[in-house]
Amino acid sequence: MPNSKFDEDVETLVNKIGSNVDQDVKKGLEKLKDRLIELSRKNLIKINHSVMELVCAKHLMLKGYEVDVEHDLGGGLICDVYAVKGHGVLAVEVETGFVPPENALDPELYCRARVASKITRYSGRVDKFGLGIPPYYVLQIPPALAKPPRFRTESELEEVKRLCDLYYKNPPVSLEEVKNSRLHTVYVIDVAGDIVSEVDPEFYASTVTGLLNLTIKMGSARTGKVF
Repeated sequence: MPNSKFDEDVETLVNKIGSNVDQDVKKGLEKLKDRLIELSRKNLIKINHSVMELVCAKHLMLKGYEVDVEHDLGGGLICDVYAVKGHGVLAVEVETGFVPPENALDPELYCRARVASKITRYSGRVDKFGLGIPPYYVLQIPPALAKPPRFRTESELEEVKRLCDLYYKNPPVSLEEVKNSRLHTVYVIDVAGDIVSEVDPEFYASTVTGLLNLTIKMGSARTGKVF
């Protein structure tokens, strides 16, 4: 019997998403569920992240990956989803758009810096790095980090470092880390529908930029201000 609402929720989700998979994937999901429940009882994780991790984990298992959650990458970094296939390692960090109270007056800047910092710090420790988001969250990827490293200019690298340094200085990211960092995939994770869509970062970033520019123009037209 579940001991808490967390236990009940992850049990319900695993039963749902594990109903139409083979025994290996089902056993893998059960193992991840038990690990998440253990971490929850230590107050180390929250349910909103955990359910997204499980749905993403199933998606990767079906593609042949062996998956762990809340995996220690070293250097003080814990990744949400850690997946291995052959000799390749993929890490996925889940982003829900959470903003701490102390950043209530600069939420957009904080979220951009958080995304930039995660891409820069995590991607250097694995072969491929992805960001997982719910369908209702608009992820703001710095344009320089949406494209391959070879296409980044020196000024773009410095801009990303300044962005990261606004909130993440312990330790600060280096220009070399920014230069070599890479976001390979955006995973749009629909928990209710048990659907994971893989989106190219450049396509996602260009779509979001167009949406934000349209929003700004509409706001400008209503207020009469010119930006």
